This record gives sequence, structure tokens and C-alpha cells, in this order.
Amino acid sequence: MSRIGKKPLPVPPEVRVELRDGELHVQGPKGQLRVPLPPGIQCEYSDGVLRFQRSSEEKKVKAAHGLARALAASAIEGVTKGFVRVLQIEGIGYRAELRGQNRLLLTLGYSHPILFIPPEGITLTVPNPNTIHVAGIDKQLVGEVAARIRALRPPEPYKGKGIRYEGEYIRRKAGKAAGR
Repeated sequence: MSRIGKKPLPVPPEVRVELRDGELHVQGPKGQLRVPLPPGIQCEYSDGVLRFQRSSEEKKVKAAHGLARALAASAIEGVTKGFVRVLQIEGIGYRAELRGQNRLLLTLGYSHPILFIPPEGITLTVPNPNTIHVAGIDKQLVGEVAARIRALRPPEPYKGKGIRYEGEYIRRKAGKAAGR
């Protein structure tokens, strides 16, 4: 049995959970999310605790057991606290600034600046020109937007210039001169 899937999931009192049409609807102080339940997984909500059971011992159903609980836990955490990914910009002349309400203007060493417009539900903040905070309630969407911004100029291994996640280690390479 899945170790993650069989753990009961406590629901904070400020979060409302409903089961409708094979989906888990989670509503909290920061917003609301829908979590689709994989086929073969049943969810029951009682006494402020969510429990997940599987209908059979098929391999696909067993694999989805822990996944369903993890997705529900992420949704509950998202509507209560939210998620934030921090990106660091490294390089001379590389910087970010907010334009307008929620638009990001990036200068990354190309011949032109890049205007990045995030999807609905994502908030971008720039505390200083070399740091970008990507925030939202949907963990998957926050990670995807952070990856799309990072992909505009991924860190290179020789000088370490580019956009990296906070705390990300970049394996550095020696240049041509080191081989002589």
C-alpha cells in the first residue's frame, strides 16, 4: 500500500472541501482550486480529515493513490499559504523590472528586452533588479511559470551568467586556458 496515499490529510478549519463529479473542490482564504481524482481512487471527507482509498490493486491505480493525496495536500497548502519560487539573475547588465500591473521586462544580454506576461493567477514581484518572486496558489503553475522565465536565459557553466533558481548549484567548467 502507498505510504503517502494511506496517510490521512488534515484540513484546516478555514478551508472548505467538496467532492463533486470526480473532482475535489478546495476553497480557502487565498482562492479556490480543483483537483481531479484519478480513476479508481475514492476520497472521503469527515471530521476535518480527507482519506483516500483505491478500488483495486491494479498497477495504475496503486501508482495514482499517493499522487491523489499529494495533489490534494498541495491544493490545501496553496489556498491557505500559497507558493513562491525565487529566481536570481546573474550577469553584468542583466536585470528585471515590473512594467504596469503584472508584466515583467527582462534585459538578458540579447539585442532586445523581453516582455513576459504571466498567466492568470500568478503574481510577479521584483524586490531588486536581480531577484524575481513568482507567487500563486497553484503549485504546478508557479513552477511552470518559473521554469519558463528561467528558460529565457538558463545559467551557463563557464561564467554562471543567466537566470537560476534560488539555491540552485551550477556546476562550473574550466575554460580553454585551463587545458594547456
